Amino acid sequence: MIGPIISSGIVSPAWDPIFAVILGMGFGFALESSGFSSSRKIIGTFFGYDFVVVKVFFTAAIVASVGLLYLNYFGLVDFSQLYIQPTFLTSAIVGGVIMGIGFAMAGFCPGTSLCAAAVGRIDGLVFFGGMFIGVFIFSESFSFIENMFYSGSQGAKMINTAFGISPELFTLFLVLAAVGMFFGAAWVQKKVKKVEY
Repeated sequence: MIGPIISSGIVSPAWDPIFAVILGMGFGFALESSGFSSSRKIIGTFFGYDFVVVKVFFTAAIVASVGLLYLNYFGLVDFSQLYIQPTFLTSAIVGGVIMGIGFAMAGFCPGTSLCAAAVGRIDGLVFFGGMFIGVFIFSESFSFIENMFYSGSQGAKMINTAFGISPELFTLFLVLAAVGMFFGAAWVQKKVKKVEY
């Protein structure tokens, strides 16, 4: 929502940092309220006893997708002006595997580890510290892995354009997938013994 009200001249660009802090605090509050500071709750996704993480992320994706469509429809957002992060397929796969292993082992991603560290959880502090060590190692060894990092360049590609469908149709499929996931997650949770934490 920041982009439209600033680009439309409703609010001065000088408010960018203030909006960033407010949204950041709101995001952290939402994570903590959803239980994301608990590694056991997060790891519950992998064991099938708690799908709150998947539900929250799917809900966020739906709200963002539908919201962007409506903002574009009302002329408040121009899709052509949105920044799309370029895709480098090889590094995305390698990074995804590393991230997935770390997520499964520790029960945190970078954002949730910061949330856990902020409320004083030791495991969150350890993971957060490990993340900084990983960033340092990555930056110091980047010259050795630079070719791999930039290989498989796909440019700034959207999923809907890759499949040759409109943003509206992709959003519909995303909503249907989310609804199916919600029902599927509820079915799995009924089959799996709940772990108390």
